[in-house]
Amino acid sequence: MSVRAGEPFDAGRAVADVTALAAGPVPVAGPTVGEGDPGTGEWRATTGKGFRIVPLWEGDGLAGVYGSDWNDAEGAAQRQLEALVAELDVRWGAHRRVAMHPALVWRQAGRPLPPLHAALLGEDCYGDLRVWGPLPGRDRWVGVSVGHSDGDAPLVMVALVSASPVVEADRGD
Repeated sequence: MSVRAGEPFDAGRAVADVTALAAGPVPVAGPTVGEGDPGTGEWRATTGKGFRIVPLWEGDGLAGVYGSDWNDAEGAAQRQLEALVAELDVRWGAHRRVAMHPALVWRQAGRPLPPLHAALLGEDCYGDLRVWGPLPGRDRWVGVSVGHSDGDAPLVMVALVSASPVVEADRGD
């Protein structure tokens, strides 16, 4: 669970959160660390050398949801992501897609992953990324994604900021 569990999706808030993330600090060194809410322990961020990942929205759990209801939930989450992407495209220009399946293949083969990819998979963020960058006037890359770890887990939308280019795991990051 993330600190966004139970909150309705709001595209305006999500744009503001992504914009703030892009302007905020990014660690220049250190290990990858997941941060939980002090009161509840719910995931609120993961930081590592040169990146930060935060949840933007979390849907309901999908235990016992099948067929068209499951497809409807996934479709609604994808539409929310596309609404956010459209707003960010206006702000930063056209995005590019970064597939996460190469990182999954690397992990399954026991190959070491770049820290950003390892952190995304560690938080069950398996969805392909929509990435912008470098942002105008900054050496920053921003990405957003929606996905989940299995059929019962809630769908989670995340955002990330990175101090280096965000590319597929098999493309040499």
